[in-house]
Amino acid sequence: MQVLCKISNTVNDVRCNVCGQGFLVYWSRTSKVEQDATRRQVIEALAQQHTSSNSPNVHPRTGFNIPDWQGVPSFSAAALLGGAHNWSV
Repeated sequence: MQVLCKISNTVNDVRCNVCGQGFLVYWSRTSKVEQDATRRQVIEALAQQHTSSNSPNVHPRTGFNIPDWQGVPSFSAAALLGGAHNWSV
């Protein structure tokens, strides 16, 4: 399942275990079982961003997909199916 993660300082679906940053998650599928399994992958990916970056802004500010997708995040399946319609590209 693909998800789109977008930084959020107000409400969040997931938090990074390393820095505590919150994220809204847009799901390509709505099954609770699939979301729970994918949530663990998202948390692991957020932690991995800390080990693979020397930047103070470890998490991409423009949003990112898990699994990684090379296209524009707002046009990913997760963005389109998950209702991330108010993204600026």
